[in-house]
Amino acid sequence: MVVYNFAAGPAIMPKEVIKQIQEELPSLNGSGMSVLEISHRGQDFDRIIADAEADLRALMAIPDDYAVLFMQGGGTGQFAAMPLNLAGQHRRIAVLDSGQWAARAAEEAPRVGVVADVLASTKAQKYTQLPTLPAPLAQDYDYLHICANNTIEGTAYWQLPTTGTVPLVADMSSNICAQEYNVRDFGAIFAGAQKNLGPAGVTVVIVRRDLIQPMPGLPTVFDYNLFDRKHSLYNTPPVFAIYALGLVLKWLRANGGVAEMQRRNRVKSGKLYDFLDQSKLFHNPVAADVRSLTNIPFMTGDAQLDDAVIHAATAAGLLNLRGHRSVGGLRASLYNAMPLAGVDALVDFLHDFEQHN
Repeated sequence: MVVYNFAAGPAIMPKEVIKQIQEELPSLNGSGMSVLEISHRGQDFDRIIADAEADLRALMAIPDDYAVLFMQGGGTGQFAAMPLNLAGQHRRIAVLDSGQWAARAAEEAPRVGVVADVLASTKAQKYTQLPTLPAPLAQDYDYLHICANNTIEGTAYWQLPTTGTVPLVADMSSNICAQEYNVRDFGAIFAGAQKNLGPAGVTVVIVRRDLIQPMPGLPTVFDYNLFDRKHSLYNTPPVFAIYALGLVLKWLRANGGVAEMQRRNRVKSGKLYDFLDQSKLFHNPVAADVRSLTNIPFMTGDAQLDDAVIHAATAAGLLNLRGHRSVGGLRASLYNAMPLAGVDALVDFLHDFEQHN
């Protein structure tokens, strides 16, 4: 039976990458040592991390005045690290609350001494729409925080908010390299790797160097300037996670880059959305103009029937379709590594289930 993994993260990885990891795991580059045991100060890892940065810069057209950092702590860690590094002037940030992860960022900033003003929220609409700025953004904020793609709720920013001279910071954990953005439109971007870039364990931070204004008492493990100077090698980095991320980046470049990934993701998500929009049993609650390419929640409206769908789908090899507990229902995550055949199999299954229910 063919298995398709629709998990939101840690998520599906390219089969070619998994195969290469398998082949190289006993002995990296003929060294007799596994990548799991090589030194992060050795030449093999120097090449791995340098290639990973170069490939990410090429894929996203990252300008030279932006630092690329490989850190730990996940996206959640960056909810603290970002204000600690960028909010040293006003100690005040603005947030557009589009879902659980943006709300978490607003809750974390005060823990490190930074005021977080939630300027707009779509919580009352159950996050099926995106919030917009209610007025021109005041210029005394250190930055505006958004979650570019909401993994749980299934919304994505296609039109970025206008911020004037205030930098825009985006959590791109679930759509980095899956949807095209101009890095110049952001002061900083961060993303946990475990959805589109590789396994869990490494977090990518892309930040314009002139915006870094650290707060007093900044822990060294979160210090962007230090990590930039040390090429992300201040302490022992997540060696295997960066190695695997590097392989995924090479796979992305070999398969057409971000533009091609977005095209494929439009095709994949379009097939599922088209089915859901005409279905008499299933529906997607998200406003059509802000739908995500990578995370698609849907439901029947009956929790017991949703459970029956999930149970039958699992038996059919369509795994990890249960929606987040805050939303319920089902959720299909269609990251870059998900083949079109997986979406076809899911749509065929849902169609068949609807015919019998």
